[in-house]
Amino acid sequence: MIRVIWKWAIPLFAGLLMSFGLLQEQQTVIYLIGDSTCAEKEVNAFPETGWGMPFVHFFDESIKVDNRAKNGRSTKSFMDEGRWEAVLKTMNSGDYVFIQFGHNDEVPSKVGRYTTPEEFQANLRRYVMDTRKKGALPVLLTPVSRRSFENGELVDTHEHYAQLVREVAQSDDVPLIDMTTLSMELVRNLGETESKWLYHHLDAGEHPNYPQGKSDDTHFNELGARKMAQLVLDEIRELNLELKNHIVAGTR
Repeated sequence: MIRVIWKWAIPLFAGLLMSFGLLQEQQTVIYLIGDSTCAEKEVNAFPETGWGMPFVHFFDESIKVDNRAKNGRSTKSFMDEGRWEAVLKTMNSGDYVFIQFGHNDEVPSKVGRYTTPEEFQANLRRYVMDTRKKGALPVLLTPVSRRSFENGELVDTHEHYAQLVREVAQSDDVPLIDMTTLSMELVRNLGETESKWLYHHLDAGEHPNYPQGKSDDTHFNELGARKMAQLVLDEIRELNLELKNHIVAGTR
């Protein structure tokens, strides 16, 4: 009896392994490259959350989201540290690369990360060109909005560098998700007070990771990250990317 079971178990197990391997081979990968607003966070940083974290749950099993975004990186430092080279090594034809930088590129005091407008656009074009050479599809994203109000009005702190991204998208015929405009609209509609609920704000004693509290108008909490990820998802549909066919039913 045991021999009979074993006789059938071996090919069944082998078949399951082959099916799993085939699934992995057939998966399309969405690479996320960018800065802390998108990146995965360490446990001791919670509830700070990058929008790439909830984004991984939006797709069916044929799609794998590989979040390579990292805190503090710019188009320059992401390359200098070999992170882009590592992405290229595993990238395949048919994959996607979502490219979102700007927060660190635009700040002159961030030595080793700051890029001039000319360097910023050249770096974006390098990402686009390298992606296309691999047969993958680049998608450019403008940086997400900071919560910066002056006299009750939301300020566009990314005005210059967001426009640089738009120019590259237009000149190089790259799909664009204008997160600056979309996220500003969301924050503006919520208003100065209620928009705080999207960002990394904590009172003293509210969370053990931040006993002294936290007031951060750049990074998101879990709610804010999901709202930003949903904006990206909506634009995937709007751009009519093939990815829209793999969004989990009921996800918005």
